[in-house]
Amino acid sequence: MLQRYIEKKERECSFRDTNRRVLPFEIGVEWLPLDGSAEPRERLRLFVEEALRNSDRFFAIPAEPDFRVEGDQLTFHSPLPSGIDPNDRVQARLFLKSGGDRAVIILPHWNAQPQSYFALARVFNFFDVSAVRLSLPYHDLRRPAQTERSDYMVSPNLARTLHASRQSVIEVRAVVRWLRRQGFKRIGVMGTSIGSCIGYLALAHEPDIKVAVFNHVSNYFADVVWTGLSTRFVRQGLEPHIALEELRCYWLPISPYSFVARVKENYRRHLLITARYDTTFLPELTEQLFSEYRRRGIPYERADLPCGHYTTGMFPFSWYDGYLITRYFLKHL
Repeated sequence: MLQRYIEKKERECSFRDTNRRVLPFEIGVEWLPLDGSAEPRERLRLFVEEALRNSDRFFAIPAEPDFRVEGDQLTFHSPLPSGIDPNDRVQARLFLKSGGDRAVIILPHWNAQPQSYFALARVFNFFDVSAVRLSLPYHDLRRPAQTERSDYMVSPNLARTLHASRQSVIEVRAVVRWLRRQGFKRIGVMGTSIGSCIGYLALAHEPDIKVAVFNHVSNYFADVVWTGLSTRFVRQGLEPHIALEELRCYWLPISPYSFVARVKENYRRHLLITARYDTTFLPELTEQLFSEYRRRGIPYERADLPCGHYTTGMFPFSWYDGYLITRYFLKHL
């Protein structure tokens, strides 16, 4: 009965928005290095191979950010610009507590509202933990004027989707650098849905992240897009032009599964939260990630919510989720 109710609510939430659109399929050669010697798919393949071979360089901060604080806002130009002016001005809301050395970077879900996760940040503050709520690429004030949703973050443009997640990981690392300069010694990251994916990639490449919580977890970026209820419009743009197996290969540099070995090499405590009736991060995809953890002998901490992807944000599941997240950081950060 609970499963039927949750799945009904998931469909209602997913079909509530009427401004979703199917964007055209593109390789996105303009997002790739300037090399016209190969056809577009081959260029993308070579780019992906190099990104996987040297992910430290792929996710490195290429330029020193120009941090600016005005009131409770931290802004800086993205170290990995997209060429789209609003998107390249990074926005972060600060919830700082004086006298402490603990801070959590909060990474919202795809198409999150501008004030989402403020309540969680204030809960952290209640326990004397600072928080930084970071806007993802193409979200909030970073969204281009011609778009109603944050479609450019995940779209049928293969290379732009790679760039958006790469940009986000680099920006997380930049915020970690800023927090270190402010005297914070214990820094955590908490991400939900695509924010969870970004947070996982950041944990794998940023040694100054000490603790993490991933709210909804899965294996391959492409598989989530292909099978998820919330990304069905993205799949519609992809499916006539590319198979899942090929798409999975192109999006390996932004897939958590690609970096499980790195997480093991420099292990830090992290909590993996799943939703039992998730219609976007399907449970079988989540279980594949846990199977890889077990195969490699990596310790992991898991919590299961008796709800779905959208319904995680509804009472009472949102309260239980917030309790799990807050308790974990207070205990381990």
